[in-house]
Amino acid sequence: MRFQGLVRGGVHVILLGTAAGGGFPQWNCWCPPCRVARATPARAHPRSQSSIAVSADGLRWFLCNASPDVRDQLRWITARLPAPAASTMRTVPVEGVILTDAELDHTLGIVLLREARQLRVYATEGVATVLEADSRILPTTRAFADVDLVRLPLDRAIPLRDREGQPAGLTIEAFAVPGDPPRFASVGAPDQTIGLLIHDPATGGTLAFVPGSRELDPAVHGRLARATLILYDGTCWTDDELRTLGISSFTTRQMGHQPIDGPDGSLAALRDLSHARRVYTHINNSNPVLIEDSPERHAVVAAGLLVGADGAEFIV
Repeated sequence: MRFQGLVRGGVHVILLGTAAGGGFPQWNCWCPPCRVARATPARAHPRSQSSIAVSADGLRWFLCNASPDVRDQLRWITARLPAPAASTMRTVPVEGVILTDAELDHTLGIVLLREARQLRVYATEGVATVLEADSRILPTTRAFADVDLVRLPLDRAIPLRDREGQPAGLTIEAFAVPGDPPRFASVGAPDQTIGLLIHDPATGGTLAFVPGSRELDPAVHGRLARATLILYDGTCWTDDELRTLGISSFTTRQMGHQPIDGPDGSLAALRDLSHARRVYTHINNSNPVLIEDSPERHAVVAAGLLVGADGAEFIV
């Protein structure tokens, strides 16, 4: 759903990037979808790495994950904001960053936002530990900017606050999802892979954002049942996709993601959540759903779901 100008009310969502790590086409990959994207881009649109922006008023925006493509992705936000006064030299178009895990493709953008000089980061204890001790993204960023780290509790909604500390009109609730810690993490913890419920109390609109999950189990299903828009992990089409292509020795589930296809795939699990709009994001470059006219894309659409695209907008 497109909107023009500033629209108030509901959870405003922009898909800043919809590809998995490496983007699409991936710089070093010549798998079938990447070949199509290079030869005929109209059949397989280029995509940047997974991230979304949310707002309650169209003015104060929060990033959910900060990808390595964040610099270019911010144009989707700045195009919607009023131009600053002529005397203004610097503005920061985001109020904070909310993290669903500590993977590099979701956190490297934090370092790239260091010019903000002040940055609020929402993360669970498990994610914060990895960013502090393993990837050291937070200590590196603190060399250039003040980082206000807000610990996200599990299973309890808290208000999002803008850069001035004022309520921004949305609440956020983190919940654990089945997944794996980053391969560079020294310790694993249940809160290192989470989903988010982002809610507008004024309108009742709720977004569920789950860019990484190994299984849509009953607990996760119950969370998604509360949402009016679901953005869900679409990394691979089949469990053995990367092994079949000779790209990796790991299956999709061994990498912490649920395949779309199959009796235990996410498409079957999401089918009965038809009360909500359901959109795939975090899509790996090898996934044939990226090809606009592929049988796999047709199967997703026939089931009532969408394949997300960079720049797509929703209000819920």
